[in-house]
Formats: sequence, C-alpha cells, structure tokens
Amino acid sequence: MNLLNAFGSGAVPHLGRRLSFWLALQTMLGLGLVCAAVYVVAAMTLEERQQETLDHKQQAVLHLMTEGRSAHSDKGLDHMLDDFLTGHDELSLRIVDGQGRVAYERLRLPPGEARTLRRSFAVALAGVPDAHAELLLDRRSDDALLERLAWTLGLAAVGGALLASLVGSWLVRLGLAPLRLLTEQTRRLSAQDLQRRLDDHGQPQELRPLIAQFNALLERLSVAYRQMEAFNTDVAHELNTPLTTLISSCELALRKPRSEAELREVLASNLEDLQRMAGIVGDMLFLSQADRGQGARLSAVASLAALAHEVIEFHEAALQEAGVQVVVRGDVRARVDARLLRRALSNLLGNATRYATPGSTIAVQITHHPCARHEGAGDVELAVLNQGPPIPAEHLPRLFDRFYRGDAARSQADRNHGLGLAIVAGIARLHGGHSFAESADGHTRIGLTIPVDTP
Repeated sequence: MNLLNAFGSGAVPHLGRRLSFWLALQTMLGLGLVCAAVYVVAAMTLEERQQETLDHKQQAVLHLMTEGRSAHSDKGLDHMLDDFLTGHDELSLRIVDGQGRVAYERLRLPPGEARTLRRSFAVALAGVPDAHAELLLDRRSDDALLERLAWTLGLAAVGGALLASLVGSWLVRLGLAPLRLLTEQTRRLSAQDLQRRLDDHGQPQELRPLIAQFNALLERLSVAYRQMEAFNTDVAHELNTPLTTLISSCELALRKPRSEAELREVLASNLEDLQRMAGIVGDMLFLSQADRGQGARLSAVASLAALAHEVIEFHEAALQEAGVQVVVRGDVRARVDARLLRRALSNLLGNATRYATPGSTIAVQITHHPCARHEGAGDVELAVLNQGPPIPAEHLPRLFDRFYRGDAARSQADRNHGLGLAIVAGIARLHGGHSFAESADGHTRIGLTIPVDTP
C-alpha cells in the first residue's frame, strides 16, 4: 500500500515515478503470464507424451503376449519381455495372477518411488487365470526437465522485468524531457516581460495544443495588464484634476476672510467637482460589477420603443440646446433588464447629441433578428445613428475602452470622462451580447446587440 502511495496514488504524485512503476509492474505481470503459460504448455505436452508412451507400450506388451503364448514356452516369453524392456530404463513391468502371485516382474524403480505413472490392464497368460499386467513409467527425468524449465523461466521473467524497468525508466525520463523544458520556460516568465511566449519548437504534438492555449492565455493577460496599467493611469489623471481644483479652491478660500456669498460660490464650485468625482467612481464600480459577470435581471418589456421615448424625454433639454431632433424606428417586445437598457440608450443618445450636426436628426434604431431554428428567440440590435464628423477607422476599435477619447479637445471633454461607451459595452456583456461602432460618409452608428426571448 505504501508502495502504491509512493508511486501511483499519493497526495503529490510524481509523473515519472508513476509511469516507471506501472511500466515495471506491467512488464513483470506480462512476462510472468508468458512464462507461466510456457510452463503449463510444456507440462501438458510432457504428460500427453507419457500417456502416449504407455499406450504404445501397452499395445506392444499385449501383442508380444498374444504372439508369444503359442510360439514359445513361459521361459521364452520371459526372454521376449526382457528384450522388449531392454533400452527402456524408464519402464517397469509386473504380471500377476488373480491370487496375487507374480508371474513376471522387472522393476527398475527404487522401492516406494512416488514419481511414477502406472497403467494396469488384463492379459492372457497360459495356465495363469485372471492375470493382469502393470506398466510403470518413471517420470523423474521429465520432472527434472520441468524443474529446470521453471527456474529458467522464473529467472528470465525477473531479469527481463528488471531490464525492462531500467530501460522504461530511461525512456520515461527521455519522454518527459519536453515537460522539463516547458517548465524551465514558464519559470522565466514574469510580469516585467509580458511579451515572452512559450516556444513549441521540438515539442511533441500532444503538448502543442496546451502550449498554444497557454500562449493565448499569456496574450490575454498581457492585454489585461496593459489595460489595467492604462486604467490606473487614466483614473489617477481623471481624479487628479478635480482634486487639484478642490485643494486650490479651498486654499484660496482660507487665505483671507470671505463673505457668505463668496463662500457659497466656492462651495458650489467644489460641489460640481465632487459630483464629477462621484460619477467617475460610480461608473467605475458599475464596470467592475460587469467585469465580474453579474448578470442582468431580465423582465418582460412590452415595448422597447416606449423605453427609448422615456430616455429621449429625459434628454429633451440637451437635445433642444444642441438643435437636433430624435426619431425612433422599429419596436419589439423582449425580456431585458430595462434599467440597464435605459442607461445604455442614455449614454448612446448623450454621445450622439454631443457630436451631431446642429439641425440634423438622430435615429434610434430597434431591429429584431429572429432565430430560424427557435421561435421567439433571436437578437435585438439597439443603435443610435447621427450625422456628424466621421470617426477615423483606427479609433473605432477603441471607442469602448475606458477613459478613451478620440479627440480630447472636443466640446465638453472636461465633463465627459470617457466611461459612457465603456458602460454600454459592459451592459451588452451583462446581457450576453456585444457592442459595435460604425462610421462612414458623415454618419456614425453606435449600439449594442443582445440575445433576447420575445414573449
């Protein structure tokens, strides 16, 4: 049991020792079974040969006694039997009558020898009623041969198992060399060198998929690490500006006595910066929850168009100030998280309002793409389309990154900290969907696609 724990099923198994142990055990069992089979077959063959020998000798004795009874006297029959046994030292013959008197006997075995094969049969002997003969075959030579065969096979099995174990251990060590090389490569990985990847050159085919998956994981970790560093930098930058403003404002206010009106003005200005910081922190907490995969709370919404009109009504003042109008195209009933969807549409509409051409019309598009195989299932696409300056193609993939701004010099960049579209992407992930952005020919279309069940 301790041996099995050490080599096969311990708490911390050693792969090389485990493979060597089971290979040695398998070799020993295999050779043992082969040697046992050879021994059994040899023993059965010798036993069959002994029985055949007795059959032949029995027929020969019967033939001699039948032929010799008419042609020879009893003395002549004895000479014929002696001649028959000459050269067969392993055979002994005894003929007795019904009274147990010995009519002929030639024994070549020590008294009480147990390793003999006996054959009794009736014979016809002149003047001897109820005579029967007994043939005895000495098996000592065959038993000695089987004994030598057993020792030879046993030693061959043990020696072969030891040799196979040594060779197997060497082959296992040789076969595990790529794993040791892989371990050495992983030991050199560090957060300071995220561009390093595992080299699959010379690795066996069985390890290459694992190496590919590990390299893909390293790539994702590298991207996540760079995003985290950029995120920390952006957070520090975004919070540093209002904090610096607050500190400077408070220092100026405390340098000399201020009137109540002046203090109110300072506090109102500080409150705006504090609200902006609270908004950043709140958005960051929401994105953190989205990254942890906290799912949306789905409920039946009778009309997504009605939900869009609620968001438009909330933005009515900003729309009038920007000089743009909004239309809603399409409608669908669906099971979604209405609260999160309002927030996503609000961010999309606010983004479109800031960059739309004055006097143009913003379109909120609601499109249902049904699933052909499952009735009621499919995707719903929510997009906001506006006319305005096109977004360069190199900026489109990064629009949903946190704190990313394609043009920091655009209007209201100081009040919009660059988390709006990142929140849209987070809401899409919470619903199991994805976000998208398109911009061409003076039209920009940004939205999200989510899988829904239409009740």
